[in-house]
Amino acid sequence: MPPQRGGRPPAAGGAGKGRSPGAARTQDAARARPSAAAPDPAAESRALAHACTELGLTIDELQQRRLLDYCALLRKWNGVYNLTAVRDPGAMLVQHLFDCLAIIPVLRSPQDHLADGAVVLDVGSGGGLPGVVLAICLPGIEVHCVDTVGKKAAFVTQVRAELGLANLSAHHARVEELRAPRDLPPATLIVSRAFSSLAQFVGLTAHLRAPQGVWAAMKGQWPADELAALPATVRPGPAYTLRVPQLDAQRHVLLIEAASPAA
Repeated sequence: MPPQRGGRPPAAGGAGKGRSPGAARTQDAARARPSAAAPDPAAESRALAHACTELGLTIDELQQRRLLDYCALLRKWNGVYNLTAVRDPGAMLVQHLFDCLAIIPVLRSPQDHLADGAVVLDVGSGGGLPGVVLAICLPGIEVHCVDTVGKKAAFVTQVRAELGLANLSAHHARVEELRAPRDLPPATLIVSRAFSSLAQFVGLTAHLRAPQGVWAAMKGQWPADELAALPATVRPGPAYTLRVPQLDAQRHVLLIEAASPAA
C-alpha cells in the first residue's frame, strides 16, 4: 500500500529496506541541519516551537520544558551509558525529538490511536524513543518502554522520576517474555523505531496486543521487502510519509492490523 501524506509535505519515497539502528542514523546525523555547537536553551526552545507549528502540534509550556529537559538528560547520560550514537545536541534535537513528534499527528487521524486511555507499548525503546516523547505530549495515555539493556531501562526510569511522568513505565526484559496482564496491560498500540523487521516486530509482540490493537512501525526508507514478508495473520494498514522538521531524510510510519477485524 503506498504511503499517505503525514500532515505536512512528504519527504521523497522509495523502495528499499527499513533503516538499521546504526548505519542509517549515522548517515542521518550528517543530514541534520543544526550545528555541533553547545546547546543554546533559547534556540532549542524556538526550534521546538517552530517544529510543533510545522507539524500542527499544540503543546503547553510544561510539555515544552519537559521535552527539552528530556533531551538534556539524554545528552548527560549518553556520555556514560551510550544511549544513542547521535551526540551532536542539534542533531539529537532533530533526529530524536522532532522525529518522534512527527508521528503524533498521523496516529491521531483519522482514527485516534493515542486517545486518552490508550496503552502504548514501545518495543526496543532504547533511551525512550518514541515512548518518552509520547508520554510527555499525551498525559492521558499509558506508556510502557521495553528494552533488553538494563542501563537503558534504568535511564527511562530516571526520566520518569525527574520529569514527573506518572504515565511512563520502563521494563528491563525481552518483550517476548513479558505477559499481559501480569507484567503490563494489553497494548492498544505497539510501536517500534528501528527495532527489527516488520515480521519479527509483529511476531515478538502479538501476545501483548489488546483486541483491536494495532502496530505502528517507524521506518526510514519504504520497506517493500518487509511488507511482502508479513505473515498471513496480519495485514498492512494505513502508511504515511512523514516530513520531519529540519531533517532531509526519508521517514515513514506504517500501521499493521490483525488480518481478522475481530481479532
